[in-house]
Amino acid sequence: MVDAQLARQLTEQISRLRQRQTGPLILELDLTDGIAEGPVADPVSAFMSRRKLRMSDVLEGLRRARKDDRVRALVVKVGGSRIGLARVQELREAIGTFRETGKLTVAWSESFGEFTGGNVPYYLATAFDRIYLQPSGALGLTGVSVEQIFLHDALAKLGVGFESGKRYEYKSAADNLTETGFTGPAREAAERLAISIAEQITSAIAERRGKTAEQARALLDRGPFLAEDALAEGLVDALGYRDEVYAEVRKEAGADATLQYVGRYQRTHTLTQRARKLPNPREHFVAVIHASGPIRQGRSGRSPLGGNSIGSDTVAAALRSATKDDRVRAVLLRVNSPGGSAVASDTIWREVVRTRAAGKPVVVSMGDVAASGGYYIAMAADVIVAQPGTLTGSIGVIMGKPVLKEAFERVGITTDSVSVGRGANMFAPAHPFSEDDWQRINAWLDAIYRDFTQKVAAGRRMTAEQVHEIARGRVWTGADAAQNGLVDELGGMAAAAEIARRRAGLPAGAPLRTYPRVTPLDQLRPPESSESKPAAAAGLDLGVFSGWGPAWLLAARAGLSPHGPLTLPGHWIIH
Repeated sequence: MVDAQLARQLTEQISRLRQRQTGPLILELDLTDGIAEGPVADPVSAFMSRRKLRMSDVLEGLRRARKDDRVRALVVKVGGSRIGLARVQELREAIGTFRETGKLTVAWSESFGEFTGGNVPYYLATAFDRIYLQPSGALGLTGVSVEQIFLHDALAKLGVGFESGKRYEYKSAADNLTETGFTGPAREAAERLAISIAEQITSAIAERRGKTAEQARALLDRGPFLAEDALAEGLVDALGYRDEVYAEVRKEAGADATLQYVGRYQRTHTLTQRARKLPNPREHFVAVIHASGPIRQGRSGRSPLGGNSIGSDTVAAALRSATKDDRVRAVLLRVNSPGGSAVASDTIWREVVRTRAAGKPVVVSMGDVAASGGYYIAMAADVIVAQPGTLTGSIGVIMGKPVLKEAFERVGITTDSVSVGRGANMFAPAHPFSEDDWQRINAWLDAIYRDFTQKVAAGRRMTAEQVHEIARGRVWTGADAAQNGLVDELGGMAAAAEIARRRAGLPAGAPLRTYPRVTPLDQLRPPESSESKPAAAAGLDLGVFSGWGPAWLLAARAGLSPHGPLTLPGHWIIH
């Protein structure tokens, strides 16, 4: 009796295993916790993010699933943690290509924003065949806003002033401390950004939801919508809870279909392929080097509080290694950075130039943001590819300091100093810059801006005058940057990879490989030299304001971005 029961259980297990391996599949994607951009930076990060969804797995999994007859449908939960507009556009492209095979695509959400904007999540949902919304949810289609908090008057009441110099009028990183509202140039740039992004969102709504351009634009003025109103407007296809959505999907995919996350689907396939095929140590490939986060000198790292930083030592070592590696035929540099240290950015720029000089094409794929220093490290590439919603440009520089003289006097604080050298106290907050100080600062700002724009002109094959016209610290969307010559093509990683393969003379199926592959042991042990593989490892990022070098304390006191003088102005979030 016991033997018969065990045999029955074993038979059932074998049957379930066979079903998982050969039966129909419904792929799932849960975006509640967002999606990670690149590989982990260190062993601690690897442990903390072991369950984190990765963009590369999703894109490759969807690409593979297009040709897999077992895959019948894709169902995606949209909402939760914010995903940047450019990465959403990358997902939309992958989903759209998957949908073209005739396989069902379904998006569902508990709410596209709950008492908050939901423009970007809904924009992603428009890529699917059907959109479901929970009956208690809402659709936060509220339009696009660029808002800045200005602290000038509040600081003045405390007796705190602020002095800054910038190149040029659009570089508004310190405006929240020096102004009471948008300056003319800052307002002009912000308005153009909002218009460009709104055009991208409404164009998608018109195309996918059967609206005219005018109707789609009018919806931005009428939102947000309750679930019933969203259904009546044709913005969603049905209202339903998760169980109801999945029941509808199973009706078309088959009652015997198995659910599987896209990431698990992709990793399982990768492991199976590795088991079946011995790796070819001499196989040519495209090296993918990730540069995500603010730019600083030293090693890349990940903060225990979250977020990555780009270390010039780490990225430069990766580029040097790829240049020397005979297997690497091209480099795909993925940039997702608001900028930071001017010196660190220049260090990475130099290695991009050297890689190209060695005969290896460099193609840049821009993520959500590649501005200021983020554009600096991209500008020497053979080809720059960006999404329409990427924030880029911001070619400029800024410096400043708080002036606390009046605040000190109000509370009876006095200062005294002994110094040697005329400029020893120029960055002290107890007094404003002198005329001599301003001469030095302006010379420094002019030198950085001149160097920056000259390198843009060389990399983008423009004149200095043409560069200055579109530089001056102004931020552009990728769509506008493609029009003014700062970007070559619009698209995501897939488009950039195709260009890199073509430029390197590689076949269409040539592999992309994250580079260099640094093992946990490499991450822990000290490198033998600045050109050994462990030199490209990252670590925990415990520093602050490191992008300013010795002036970090000044930047902290000033309320400036901690990442350095080549930083995207303001705090940009598109809801």
